[in-house]
Amino acid sequence: MAPDETGSRGVAGESAGFRAEVRGWLAEALAGEFGAARGLGGPGREHEAFELRAAWERHLAAAGWTCLSWPEAYGGRALSLADQVVFHEEYARADAPARVGLIGDGMVGPTLIAFGTEDQRRRFLPPIRAGAALWCQLYSEPGAGSDLAALTTRAHRDGDDFVINGQKVWSSLAHQSDWGFALVRTEPGSRRHKGLSYLLVPMRQPGIDIRPIVSMTGTSEFNEVFFDDARTPTANLVGAEGDGWKIGMATLGFERGTFTVGQQIGFKRELERVIALAKRNGGWDRPDLRDRLVRAWIGVEIMRFTALRTLADSAADTPPGPASSIGKLYWSTWHQRLGELAMDVLGADGLLVEGEPYELRPEQSLFLFSRADTIYAGSSEIQRNIIAERTLGLPRA
Repeated sequence: MAPDETGSRGVAGESAGFRAEVRGWLAEALAGEFGAARGLGGPGREHEAFELRAAWERHLAAAGWTCLSWPEAYGGRALSLADQVVFHEEYARADAPARVGLIGDGMVGPTLIAFGTEDQRRRFLPPIRAGAALWCQLYSEPGAGSDLAALTTRAHRDGDDFVINGQKVWSSLAHQSDWGFALVRTEPGSRRHKGLSYLLVPMRQPGIDIRPIVSMTGTSEFNEVFFDDARTPTANLVGAEGDGWKIGMATLGFERGTFTVGQQIGFKRELERVIALAKRNGGWDRPDLRDRLVRAWIGVEIMRFTALRTLADSAADTPPGPASSIGKLYWSTWHQRLGELAMDVLGADGLLVEGEPYELRPEQSLFLFSRADTIYAGSSEIQRNIIAERTLGLPRA
C-alpha cells in the first residue's frame, strides 16, 4: 500500500476517491461557523462548546456523515469497513470536534438493528441518524463496575410500564442525554448473568435524579443516576425478558468498532503536540525523554496496525476472541504513559496552571484524565482475566 500525501498508509479496499471526498467536505465544513469547534471535546473535555458540537452533529447528519455502517434501509450508508476507517481517520486528522452522538450512532443504533423490533427501529433510529437524540449508557453501579453481572438495579412490570429502582454510576453525558439504555434485573432472586433485561429509558422524567461527578480535571462528564420509581413502557424492552446479558455484551462489541481508529489518530495528535513541546522547551535534547518519545511513537503505530488487523478479522466474520481486550489493555496503558511523559516534558511548568480558578494546560488534563483509562470501558484487571481464560486457557481465579 502506498503512502498518501499526509504520510499515512492507505487502507486496503478503500473506494477510489472516497478519502479525497471526506477530506474535502471536512475542510469546507470546518472553515465556517464550525471552525471554532476544531479540536474541542473528547475525554475530560466534553464540556467544551457542547451546544456548538451538538449543532455540528446535526450538520454532519444533514450531509450524510452519521451512521455510516448502518444499512440504507435504516438511514445509513452501508459503507464498507475500509471506507468507515477512512472516514474516522480523516475526521481525526482534520481536528474535527469530538462527536456528541457516538453512543447512539455506534452502540444503541446497531443494537436495535440487530435485536430490536421494527417498531423500535422506526421510532428510535431516525432521531439518532439526524443527530436529534442523544443517548447514554446505564450499565455500571457502585457495586457492579467491572463485575457488571453483580448489578442490582431492578425493574418490575406495572401494567404497560416497567418501574425502575436503583442506581447507576459513571454514566457519560447522562446530564445531556434524552435517552439511556439500561441493564436491569427483572427476575426477582436471579443472580449474575441470569434475569437481566435491556431497557430503553427516557432520561427527562420524574423519578430520575442525575448528579454530576467532578473529576480531577475539574470537569463533570460522568454522572451518578438514581432511579426512584422511574418508568419506561414495556414496548421499550429490547429482546425478551432475561436476554439482557447477551444484548448488553453485543452493545459493547459494537462500541469497539471502527471508532477506535479515529481514537488512535487522536492519540497520535496528542503525541505530536508533546513532541512539539519538547522541541520548544529543550526536552528533545535530553536522551531519556527523546527515547521515551520515540517509543511512544512506535507504540501508537503498533496500536493502529493491530486495530486494523482486528477489524479485518471482524469483516471476514472471524470471531474476534480476546482481541478487543488486548487492544483495550494496550491503548489504556500506552495513553497513561503518554500523560506521564507529557508532564515530564513540561517539567517544573507542570506544577502551575495557566488560568483561574483551575484552567489546566492540555498536558495536565491529559495526565489527570488518563488515570481513568485503565478503569473505564473495562478495567485492566478484567481485561487480563479475559485474555488469561479465553486465550491461555488458565483456570478462573
